[in-house]
Amino acid sequence: MKGLVLLRPAPAGALKPLLGAAVAVAGAYSPPVRRWCLTWGATPEEVARAMPGDELLPEPDLVSTRAITITAAPPTVWQWLVQMGSGRGGAYTYDWIENLLGHDAHSADGILPQFQHLAVGDVLPVGPKGPGMRVEISDYARTLALRSEDGTWVWIFSLETYWLGTRLVSRNRIAMPRDTLAGRLFNRVVLEPGSLVMERRMLTGIKERAEWTAPVSVLAGPDEKSAGSNG
Repeated sequence: MKGLVLLRPAPAGALKPLLGAAVAVAGAYSPPVRRWCLTWGATPEEVARAMPGDELLPEPDLVSTRAITITAAPPTVWQWLVQMGSGRGGAYTYDWIENLLGHDAHSADGILPQFQHLAVGDVLPVGPKGPGMRVEISDYARTLALRSEDGTWVWIFSLETYWLGTRLVSRNRIAMPRDTLAGRLFNRVVLEPGSLVMERRMLTGIKERAEWTAPVSVLAGPDEKSAGSNG
């Protein structure tokens, strides 16, 4: 009869952590919550539209499309994008987390001239263990597309003029062909929300820096700029 001990109801206090974990997992699997996580800041049109670079990984297992509006012109935003990378301008996110992963992240607060000339074929370091990100598309102030050297990750940045600034859209396309059920669960519950935390900070970090350095002429029309130069 000792086996019946296992059927006794657990004390009410012991159920609280289990209930909390169950709610957390259910929330992570909730389609609305997951959709918000993968499309933070993006409009339905931005999520649905094709972007240059999508063809680099045509059948991904996971796609995220996130976006932000920046009050600075695309060329100003571009300067911050092209200097990203481990040992370069960093990722403008939580450096202490990046460094725990060994990524040598030190987010720059200024434009680094030595990293402004990014060409197709260049490889951006991600960390000491991960594959580098090869530049596949470098269309000045419009599109930057990177593909990991192992072919499992494509990261695309799109810049479009939007009112007095830029609409910056970031899309990740990821393949996980050898992932196990446990791995997929971990990705869903931990990595997907974690990617939102890090990428949201990156996008806001780029926004803050670009708006600090945006020239006054970006925010003024031609008449105002001319009038200012004529004193």
